[in-house]
Amino acid sequence: MFELADPWVLLALPLPFVIVRLVKPRPVFERGFPVPDRIGGMLMAASPQNKAETRFLADHLILWIIWALTIFALSGPRELQPVSALKVSGRDLAIVLDLSGSMVRDDFHLDGRQITRLEAVTRVGSEFARRRAGDRVALIVFGSEAYFATPFTFDTEAVARRIEEATIGISGRATNISDGLGLALKRLANSKAASRVVILLSDGVNNAGATNPSGVAELAAEMGVRVHTIALGPKDLQSAELGERGVVDAVTLRAIAEVSSGEAFRVKTTDDLIEVTQALDRLEATDRTGLTAEVHRSFWTWPAAMAAALALLAAWRQA
Repeated sequence: MFELADPWVLLALPLPFVIVRLVKPRPVFERGFPVPDRIGGMLMAASPQNKAETRFLADHLILWIIWALTIFALSGPRELQPVSALKVSGRDLAIVLDLSGSMVRDDFHLDGRQITRLEAVTRVGSEFARRRAGDRVALIVFGSEAYFATPFTFDTEAVARRIEEATIGISGRATNISDGLGLALKRLANSKAASRVVILLSDGVNNAGATNPSGVAELAAEMGVRVHTIALGPKDLQSAELGERGVVDAVTLRAIAEVSSGEAFRVKTTDDLIEVTQALDRLEATDRTGLTAEVHRSFWTWPAAMAAALALLAAWRQA
């Protein structure tokens, strides 16, 4: 829909005409000298009077067009473009991702080929992050240490890209679940969001850090933070043989979820992981309808540029 931001500016359009009509020109007295009639007639005949009048009219027409374009630009021509705006959910959601050395194991399958656990998580997790429009999302990665990969932001695309770029080893190769969850709670402590949620994904056993994961889960419960846990890997401590590596402590992760009033999920395949993300979408639903915002596309630069070009033409003609 085309409209003018300040249509009242158009009232100034006839202003030069009004000024010319109301303000009388000052008389100009020019000195001359008498010449014989014959010579005067010859001078008048040689004068390009018609061309001068045409040039005078053309110059004034250009000036009127410049004025009209300037006034039109000042009136703010624009087009209304309704767009779907983001509806804020009032939720802060922290994704805590295990990047320990065991994530390099290639015991998952996707699209008919064998892939690593990390590749499965980055593929599915990035799509999950993109669907969180309306949430403030943060990404924490942990191995031996825990780090903030992205702060809380509404830019879910940026979070998704950081998940896709996740690399094993940047935070150490051990599994420090306590520090990963603790760092998320530290940032959520100052959050004013109505709902605060942590999604914790791990494929191992807590073997680093001085804090017990159960104690951190109790802190989450005291803060009112729900922790949903995802135990990733084909085998866990209960089903694996003694001393087998690359197994997940599903019992501890389930206890963390139960203490904090969250949900615990067990993921053994890529399909399981996809189903979990869909279940989390239902548990922590976002309003996808959005609001309507008015965004205007301005066109004042076009008449302004045309007026400037004609002003340069007028100046060149007077040179």
